[in-house]
Amino acid sequence: MKVKQALNMLGLAMRAGKVTAGEGTVIQNIQKRQAALVIVSEEASERTKKTVTNKCHSYDIPYRLCGEKAVLGHAIGKGPRTVLAIKDKNLATKIGQLLDE
Repeated sequence: MKVKQALNMLGLAMRAGKVTAGEGTVIQNIQKRQAALVIVSEEASERTKKTVTNKCHSYDIPYRLCGEKAVLGHAIGKGPRTVLAIKDKNLATKIGQLLDE
């Protein structure tokens, strides 16, 4: 139930222009400290998970492993997505709380 609410919030964030997708773009956002929360699909390759989570650790950015690629993509109104970054701190906090419950 809480995951569904988090996905709805993710859709709101996308419509507000506060979400970026794709490994390269997300890593750039992490390095520029623009990402407030990173969401990685559980279906992501081990290399992708390791690369993104190591960057998050290095730059002290919170991240969550959540859902399937298709579910994440559907939540933002796009095709399957492996990695997402939320750039708004308030939305990221709320989505993180919902995913933790």
